Amino acid sequence: MSTPLLILIAGPYRSGTGDDPAKLAANLRNLEEAAWPIFRSGHLPMIGEWVALPVLRGAGGTGPADPVAEGIMYPTADRLLHHCDAVLRLPGESKGADQDVAIAQQRGLPVYHRVEDIPGYRATG
Repeated sequence: MSTPLLILIAGPYRSGTGDDPAKLAANLRNLEEAAWPIFRSGHLPMIGEWVALPVLRGAGGTGPADPVAEGIMYPTADRLLHHCDAVLRLPGESKGADQDVAIAQQRGLPVYHRVEDIPGYRATG
């Protein structure tokens, strides 16, 4: 692998949580579980919430259910996808993740559905 890829990890964050903070945190942890295998394989993982949540707090938002979040959460992923080289779509129902995949496909970016399918995947290291 000559150049590391910036890979957006897309999957459920808010879906099915009823905006319960513990469930949101659990979904974020699930997304983050894919970060190490991506990094270990020579790439740079990215999760939209890593960027969107601090921006949301800076805008005075209290969480993803806050009205200001609508102008931050999805637009953050869209902007990130201008810089990402690929998307890893994790399982689970998610309007936002489906939107990320659609944007990636429109832009000609590869979409992987298993971490094992990313180029240079290393199971250990």
